[in-house]
Amino acid sequence: MALLPRISTRILILAVFLLLQTSVHAQSKDNKPVSSYVNPFIGTYALTDSAILGYNLPEGWRAWSGLVYPGSSLPNAMVQLSPITKYGSGAGYEYEDSLIYGFAHTNKGHWNLCNIPVLPYQMQKAVNGKYASRFSHAQESAAPAYYAVRLLDYDIDVKLTSTLRAGFHHYTFQHNKNRQLLFDLARANNRVSAWSIDIIGKNVLQGFQHTHEGKIFFYAILNTDVKRLEKKNESSKDGFAIVHFEEGNNKPVEMKIGLSFVSLEGAKNNLEKEIGNKTFDEVLKAGQNTWEELLSAITTDGGTAKERELFYTSLYRSFLWPALRSDVNGDYIDEKGNQGRLNYRYYTVPSLWDTYRNREVLSAMMLPDVTLDIIRSLKDMGDKTGFIPTFFHGDHAAALIAGSVARGITDFDIKGAYELLLRNATLEGGTRPHIAEYIAKGFISDPAVDSPWVETKAKAGVSKTLEYAYDDFALAQLARRLGDSSEYENLMKRSQHYRNVFDPSTKFMRGRLEDGTWMPNFDPQYPYYEFMYREANAWQVSFFANHDMPGLIELYGGAEPFEKKLDSLFTVPWNPNHIARNVEGMIGQYCHGNQPDHEAPFAYYFINKPAKSQQKIDTILKSMYGIGEKRTGTMWNG
Repeated sequence: MALLPRISTRILILAVFLLLQTSVHAQSKDNKPVSSYVNPFIGTYALTDSAILGYNLPEGWRAWSGLVYPGSSLPNAMVQLSPITKYGSGAGYEYEDSLIYGFAHTNKGHWNLCNIPVLPYQMQKAVNGKYASRFSHAQESAAPAYYAVRLLDYDIDVKLTSTLRAGFHHYTFQHNKNRQLLFDLARANNRVSAWSIDIIGKNVLQGFQHTHEGKIFFYAILNTDVKRLEKKNESSKDGFAIVHFEEGNNKPVEMKIGLSFVSLEGAKNNLEKEIGNKTFDEVLKAGQNTWEELLSAITTDGGTAKERELFYTSLYRSFLWPALRSDVNGDYIDEKGNQGRLNYRYYTVPSLWDTYRNREVLSAMMLPDVTLDIIRSLKDMGDKTGFIPTFFHGDHAAALIAGSVARGITDFDIKGAYELLLRNATLEGGTRPHIAEYIAKGFISDPAVDSPWVETKAKAGVSKTLEYAYDDFALAQLARRLGDSSEYENLMKRSQHYRNVFDPSTKFMRGRLEDGTWMPNFDPQYPYYEFMYREANAWQVSFFANHDMPGLIELYGGAEPFEKKLDSLFTVPWNPNHIARNVEGMIGQYCHGNQPDHEAPFAYYFINKPAKSQQKIDTILKSMYGIGEKRTGTMWNG
């Protein structure tokens, strides 16, 4: 499976594509706030066009796209406050749905999180055994740091905003009898193993939700007194809690709620420090200003309104992950499950396989302080476990750290990070699976399989060899900076291992068996999840040697045959019978819906044909982004 939602992966690279073509000016063309161009609904509807997908969707399938959320968040925040229309979906929200089950406080867009869901309602009404309400996109609105919707079955207008570690709910009940608030704490996109909620006094709630990621604590203050707190099956996976409000007033119900991955005290402190006595409008205004300051660092000249919308929406999405995990006082839970305190912000592991070549570069340029703390966080994880972690595949923390140092981000223990990355690159049992074979043979093999198919599981040896070679080159640059000439020479030699999976007879990167012979029954068009290739086919990995493009061109026989092969990548038709759910968004054999070949459109630059690269990039920009007129997410100020 791929690590980021398909539309989200394309969004990241769109930001980079457009950034390369954007002029920087003091203000936007029409003097509008640039954040007003952000449309958080873009990317929430699944791709259905078979001509773009590359195949016809089988009955009951939803393409692996449309997996982002429209809710409120700040850049790299702990809290993402967003509606839930389907548990177990990529981001909890699918645009084509018609029911909202609640509003959760964490999100990513990768079939996890969606923690601490709540739902205001006014009657004992369940849909399919669960509380829910119909909603209409005509009465739904989203913008940076803001989400609003009308719950049609309950006549409740919901407005949401957030800070880094806290959320602010505002509920206007059209009927003021029997007002209630559901805490659906047995539900999330991760399996919930335990939950708890208690009331303090008349208007304070506190508790936790426990998933495989640990406990997520919350501390909530209501502006309306609670008559009683009703708990249903607290020890059950189907349990929930209901807050019954006191009668007697018709003012909107507001809830300020702080989160912590450390403790109840941390959740309370986060809430007090970040929201305290602020009003909803004050918190919203602060969030809007944060986004405007960040996004307006890049303003555009020319282009259409749609292009500006796509650009700023993509830029906005690029700063939603990784997520903050330390409290306002620096408390955090380390990789060993121990509580500690840091003098910097502690973040989750970036989605490195997806983002090392785009989002992380963008962040280093626009939010260098965040990138610095992400690196410090990775170093802390490595100190606790012996290895700096990666995300999913490859060892791309090496590229993140080496690249960031080259860009001037150096206020961390570079030598300590380098030593940990050397462990990654040399020791079996850590971040790089099959590293011993890679070192001994210069490639990672795959087993002989009589009839491999898309979901055949093996080593993904070709992809690992290519990515480890690139990571070796990145790590070599740190070695050179630190004066480690022996390791520099060793790593540079290893960075040439990409050549060992290039088959000169077919001009493809091809799997090898343990004895070094080429994989039999070779079909370069057939995609695999982890047999020879990781979520790709031979076409899509055969132009990956980003650190040594002249050497790769040489393998193809020079500029002219390389150009012809690269042309074919974009013109050889995709076989619609080759269905891999995340290898989609096709231009010939080129797959824009996943990341393994995102470098290919730029490859013409290395044979002095920049116009051909620009033509491919323009085609991608015009054909792979945007949504139909009926799915633009009508803004509604309820």
